[in-house]
Amino acid sequence: MANSDPVYLRVVEDLRRQIVDGTLPPGAPIPSRHQITRKYSVGETAARHALRVLAQEGLIVGRVGSGHRVREKPTLLPSYRSRVPEPHTPFAMDMQANGRQPSWNWRSELAEAPPEIAQRLQLSQWSPVIRIRFVFRGDGKPMQLATSYELIEFGQSQSPEEGTAERRSTVSRMAANGTKITEISESVHVRVPQPTESDLLELPTGVQVLHVERTHWAAERPVETSDIVIPGDKFRLVYGIPVSL
Repeated sequence: MANSDPVYLRVVEDLRRQIVDGTLPPGAPIPSRHQITRKYSVGETAARHALRVLAQEGLIVGRVGSGHRVREKPTLLPSYRSRVPEPHTPFAMDMQANGRQPSWNWRSELAEAPPEIAQRLQLSQWSPVIRIRFVFRGDGKPMQLATSYELIEFGQSQSPEEGTAERRSTVSRMAANGTKITEISESVHVRVPQPTESDLLELPTGVQVLHVERTHWAAERPVETSDIVIPGDKFRLVYGIPVSL
C-alpha cells in the first residue's frame, strides 16, 4: 500500500485479510471503533471509515447494541431464467427445489408509463399502463421483487387490486385477447439497490442486486415489460442457450 493512501485503508486491508483467510470466521465479532483506534494507532474517523468500507463490501454486518460481526457467507440459490415463461412459476420451482415454501403477493393499478418504460413498450411518455408490483417470498422471507407494466388494452383491472392468490399469466392473458407471445427477452445488470428495495428485501449494507429487464413480445410489438430485482447475495442466474445445427 502506498504511503499516500488514507490511513483507514491500512485497517481495512488487515481486517479484510483476516476475514478472507478465516482468521475471523463468519459470526466472529469485529473490533469496535475504540479497539481499532488503539490496535492500529489511528483516529476515531479512520476507524469509522474502515468499518463503513467493510460493511459496504458486504464483509461485515452491524447490529444496534451488539457491534459488528463477520457476515455469514451466503449460499447462492439457482434462479433458472429459461425454462418457464412466467415470473412466479420459475420462482416457485426454484424455492421448492431448495426445500422452501414459495409465496407472493401483488398489487395491480392504473399508472402512467415513465420515460424508460414507455420506450421499452414503444409508447408515448406517460401513456396509461397497468402496473403490477410483486413481492416474492421463500419460507415467509422476502426473496425477490418485480414490477410489471402491461399495455392497458390487455390489463385485467384499471383500479387498484391486490391479492396473494395465483394471478393469470401474461401469456394466457394475451392469448385470451387474441395475442400470441412469440418471444421473451431479458437484459441483466448489477446495481446498488434503492432504499425502498433494501427495506422490502431486508438487505444488509453493501449487497447489490441483479436487475432483470424482461419484455414479452408479440412479433415486433412489445406488450409487457418487467423490472425484476434479485438480491445478489441470495441468487445466481442460470441460463440455457439453444444450439441450432
